[in-house]
Amino acid sequence: MELIILLRLILAHLLGDFLLQPAKWVKAKNSKKERAPEMYYHVLVVTALTYLFLWDRTMWYLPLIVMVSHLLIDIWKSHRAHTFAYFLADQLLHISVIIVVWIMFYFDANTIFTWIPKYFNSVHFWILIIAYYLVTGPLGIAIGNATGKWQKEAGMDTAGLDKAGIWIGRCERVLVLTFIITNQYTALGFLMAAKSILRFGDAEDRPQKKTEYILVGTLISFASAAIIGTIVSYLLHNY
Repeated sequence: MELIILLRLILAHLLGDFLLQPAKWVKAKNSKKERAPEMYYHVLVVTALTYLFLWDRTMWYLPLIVMVSHLLIDIWKSHRAHTFAYFLADQLLHISVIIVVWIMFYFDANTIFTWIPKYFNSVHFWILIIAYYLVTGPLGIAIGNATGKWQKEAGMDTAGLDKAGIWIGRCERVLVLTFIITNQYTALGFLMAAKSILRFGDAEDRPQKKTEYILVGTLISFASAAIIGTIVSYLLHNY
């Protein structure tokens, strides 16, 4: 029952913050900030959805808390740069408030204080943390060092969007790791096929050195993530 309430509250936020917030409201909030009437229209929509999805008249103060917190967070966000980092921070703050409110009014505190230490002392938790950190951080650096000697030779130092290759590599390694841990090998095959089509579809118009550089980097990235995924899968099933 408690989890259903949390999911309802999160859905109310997602509908209000995305589907039911017109683009012109977003522009008005960014330009006029707290002076924009659209800021308060939006907060009222989120509050109404929260009350509707909660469907508990005795808990009227919960939507009120969401309303006040949502308004303050949106005002703070409107005074910040329009970057992905601040967008992510904005959403994390909204979701955090919802989770805190849910815990305060609907969840047994004793369960939380028992579950958290147990989870953080789990071997599986630390295996997963290390694995995902490896494929998003150190592994990317290692691949960059391994292929760096060919980067300038292939003409890749000035090609493409800034840091786009880094993020592509991180995303593909996270997906490879996740698919192997969850035994979704069919999805892994589709990922490799899609990456091959996108990367090598225009290979005829690309210099051979650049094609070889991309091929080497892609194979190293996939292979290393697959090896880590296989090791992690073994550890999760045997410890």
